[in-house]
Amino acid sequence: MSLVAAIQMASGPNVKANLEEAEKLINTAVQQDAKLVVLPENFAIMGMSEVDKVTIAEKYGEGPIQQFLSQQASKHGIWIVGGTIPVDSGVTGKVYSACLLYNDSGEVVARYDKIHLFDVVLEANEESYNESETIESGDDVVVADTPFGKIGLAVCYDLRFPELFRAMADVGMEICVLPSAFTSLTGRAHWESLIRARAIENLCYVIAPDQGGYHMNGRETHGDSMIVDPWGVVMNRLPQGTGAVVSDIDLDKLYRTRKNFPALQHKRLDCKISYT
Repeated sequence: MSLVAAIQMASGPNVKANLEEAEKLINTAVQQDAKLVVLPENFAIMGMSEVDKVTIAEKYGEGPIQQFLSQQASKHGIWIVGGTIPVDSGVTGKVYSACLLYNDSGEVVARYDKIHLFDVVLEANEESYNESETIESGDDVVVADTPFGKIGLAVCYDLRFPELFRAMADVGMEICVLPSAFTSLTGRAHWESLIRARAIENLCYVIAPDQGGYHMNGRETHGDSMIVDPWGVVMNRLPQGTGAVVSDIDLDKLYRTRKNFPALQHKRLDCKISYT
């Protein structure tokens, strides 16, 4: 078994202050013996406007945010999933929302660029989001081999697209990490249901750190960071506030569940489709 942690924050527009807060929460997780720490989406910046992240974008492999993640991983001897950070896309005015996985030596071993972009209108509270204005979509599904198991990387809005998770399961995913910044409205309606569904249908663990609280730009995020087992049981959660959600990942339990309930082996895609 391995102890893992999901970090919950309420990030603001000041990168330095956000990194200081992240460091404190990583320390909290390490004090509880966590060996894999997952930060939320946009942990380093929740800007006053969407273009703020473009302004502080880093070249891949360079910059203070990536240096911070590398140093934290090597300092504590832990693996870190760096939530998302804005990485230069080569397209003027746009960045990749990159989720980076660091090993315990501080080296990047996997990178996932967010595929599904949050372009929606929420009529209930008159909020609208258009991530594609400042974010370039990624194209690659990513699963990485680690000491904790095979980890699939996904981000926030990806949660609503089960075919992405099944694609990761098809190449062996055992744990999915889901750095997020779910809105308060959509979080109340769908957050727990979707996380548990992805865990159940793929018979995998889901580590889901979320932004949680009120942000300086006026946005409210849902929080309720959680870790869910392959049977859909919420093992630990943090409904509100900042902190670290810590729980065990037991691959033997996962293997037993998949053996006794082999739903992944029962899928059929060879059936004919009839329209009437």
